Amino acid sequence: MASATTAKLLWSPLIALLLLSVCDASSVKEPEGTSVVFSIENYGARGDGKHDDTQALAKAWSAACSSSRPAALLVPKGKSYFLKSTTLSGPCKSTVVFMIKGMLMAPPSRSDWSEDNISHWIMFQGISGLTVTGGGVINGNGEVWWKNSCKTNEALPCTQAPTALTFHLCDNLKVDYLKIVNSQQIHMSVEDCTDVQLTRLSITAPGTSPNTDGIHITRSKDVQVRDCIIKTGDDCMSIEDGTHNLHVTKVVCGPGHGISIGSLGDDNSRAEVSGITIDSVQLYGTTNGARIKTWQGGSGFAKDIIFQNIIMDNVQNPIIIDQNYCDSAKPCKDQESAVEISNIIFKNIRGTTTSKDAIKLSCNKNAPCSDISLENIELKLEGGKGDTESTCQNAKWRKSGNVVPSPCKGNN
Repeated sequence: MASATTAKLLWSPLIALLLLSVCDASSVKEPEGTSVVFSIENYGARGDGKHDDTQALAKAWSAACSSSRPAALLVPKGKSYFLKSTTLSGPCKSTVVFMIKGMLMAPPSRSDWSEDNISHWIMFQGISGLTVTGGGVINGNGEVWWKNSCKTNEALPCTQAPTALTFHLCDNLKVDYLKIVNSQQIHMSVEDCTDVQLTRLSITAPGTSPNTDGIHITRSKDVQVRDCIIKTGDDCMSIEDGTHNLHVTKVVCGPGHGISIGSLGDDNSRAEVSGITIDSVQLYGTTNGARIKTWQGGSGFAKDIIFQNIIMDNVQNPIIIDQNYCDSAKPCKDQESAVEISNIIFKNIRGTTTSKDAIKLSCNKNAPCSDISLENIELKLEGGKGDTESTCQNAKWRKSGNVVPSPCKGNN
């Protein structure tokens, strides 16, 4: 195990490469010559950051989506386009490239939203062969939402807030070379989609911003996420029910709550998650590292999951399975059923933690976690201030290679 200083130095090359990759707009492919270009300025957009350009975008999308030839919808560089809640729907007659070179800005006031549209800001729905790219910025103007969140001020009621960018019922989807900043709540949500590539994205919000997950994935399969930098106030990635065959690689995460599978099984629901690989990830200053969380009372499974080749720096809970998760103002009651957790591999994980409990396997007595593999793990306290420990409840595990801390002495 390298020292803490050495471990931190190992971060620099990947972070630098990802920053160059994400920020290098020259790498963005221009629409091919055969594509028809539809600029939102030709449909009345002003791009002054003040006037509402929502209808101009809707008209440009309608034209691009109805084109029989491959289309490119252009948001020009150097301007800021003010958009209210909007849904861009398919099916389209041909493929569409949404080329964002400038900035898309959300309304700065909550009064610009109604109960009908408060869940989403920009939604793409029912589209095949969509590419969203361009090197531009999607700015959620989330500050006013964070100030009025019950997680910021417990005296306030808990209310909904918009997701900045939602993809629903899309297939053969590519999203790359974008900067998504200061979302009202979740930055990007992928829902009911198939064959998805999310690459070279920069997603940022203050570490204190509530519920600002970076990438949220649910009810989707065959998804790849790579070469991304995510710094938010909640999960860098949240992977929920119905996610199958997800591969995540070369992601830098922090600040935030780490990479979480779940929560699953809330309100006694059934959840199914399988075929998840989290590979070559770096986490720094996060509250959690590699986490699986499920509620009591649920059913279904989370299985065939790999967390490997991970560096952690100053992470509070590096490895955690919590089958008794409870995010409620009132204590959660003991229940007999649980989402079954099996065939989980934690492999080649090293770095530093701020808590002594570096490995926590808290599983349900009625549905114990099974086939948990700990391989080549070395987690030390930040600053070398003592030894790390592990705790296990109702977990069937095995170890391979050197594992520090020693897993769960006497309570396997």
